[in-house]
Amino acid sequence: MLDTADDRSTNGNLLGDPRMSAKVGFVGLGLMGTAMAANLAADGHNVCAFVRRPERIGDLQALGIAVTTRRPDLFDSDIIITMLPDDAAVRNVLFGKFGLSDSLRPGAVHLSMSTISTAASTEFLLEHERRGQGYVAAPVFGNPDAARARQLAVIVAGDPASCERCRLVTDSLGQTFVIGTDPAQANLIKLLGNMMTATTLEVLGEIVTVLRKRGQDPQQFVDIMTGTMFDSRVHRNYGRRLIAQNYQPGLTMPLALKDVRLALAEAELASAPMPSVGVVRDRLITGIARGHGGLDWTALGMVSSEEAGL
Repeated sequence: MLDTADDRSTNGNLLGDPRMSAKVGFVGLGLMGTAMAANLAADGHNVCAFVRRPERIGDLQALGIAVTTRRPDLFDSDIIITMLPDDAAVRNVLFGKFGLSDSLRPGAVHLSMSTISTAASTEFLLEHERRGQGYVAAPVFGNPDAARARQLAVIVAGDPASCERCRLVTDSLGQTFVIGTDPAQANLIKLLGNMMTATTLEVLGEIVTVLRKRGQDPQQFVDIMTGTMFDSRVHRNYGRRLIAQNYQPGLTMPLALKDVRLALAEAELASAPMPSVGVVRDRLITGIARGHGGLDWTALGMVSSEEAGL
């Protein structure tokens, strides 16, 4: 049964009780991770973040986050959050030198918030279970602005007791959706949800290009559509960004391509073709080949414009 956080307080503490907090280790302080860790610290959680670059320590400490360059400093955490780019990065943190899986205390929970494959998620679950540790998958929908505003949608799956413990954290970040006991379920929903956004970006980019070439105002079109048939956050926010040609990440094109490949692999396992996602894959490859790899996946609109001669 789907369980959401509608009955929880907006400040993130379970049932509004400020005494309820956790000792949280955080690995993955990119744009998203930094915003998430800062909100957790603001809600009174004891957040200790691992960083590789000491020059980041001062800025992170100013956000109320304790910072370390030593992974062993995270080993006594109640909950370890990983917010990393791919399967390999999470696997390295778990099983590499000073790996978390061998050193977390029994009963601690690994809260995996990365966008990873279902196979990797199952692998991590089994390894944590073997060590008496909890594992919950909780990938998120949203961008850095949404993370700062606590507007993430957090898709949670795992052992019910571990999921409930993690609500202390996930409710601080946005709206929690507990969708089942198998962590891989959350990862599949995240990948397929990203494909809805990716194909939307491709279509919006194509439409904006047609309108510009025909001499019409694309903002007028977006206003009409988002005020009637397509009144969604994705269409409104990304429509504005495409028109403004705002391609600052966000989710860079190589990371979006990683997600597309993972989703297509899941579809292949199901013998379920996804031809529209195949188009997006090729367009992302084109954008990266043209030197746009450092841009947000909204740069799919740039690819459309370039191919139309704009």
